[in-house]
Amino acid sequence: MNPTKDDHAVVDLLDVLLRDGAIIQADVVITVADIPLVGLSLRAAIAGMSTMTDYGYFEEWDAVQRKLAEAPDDHPLLPGKD
Repeated sequence: MNPTKDDHAVVDLLDVLLRDGAIIQADVVITVADIPLVGLSLRAAIAGMSTMTDYGYFEEWDAVQRKLAEAPDDHPLLPGKD
């Protein structure tokens, strides 16, 4: 039996991440000579925008982006406009 390559694994993983989302959390302590110098607490939420807004993340950002997308080209909120 020869091993086979599953080309769909990455696509399936990406589909699950965008649909369901994932939260990654890590606590890191940087030490030198057994002396803790820096502590980091990292947290990342990975999901599609519809999933994020369903859970209450980025609601304000999403509303602003939708307004900007509907705005005319000479709208003062668009980047590069004064």
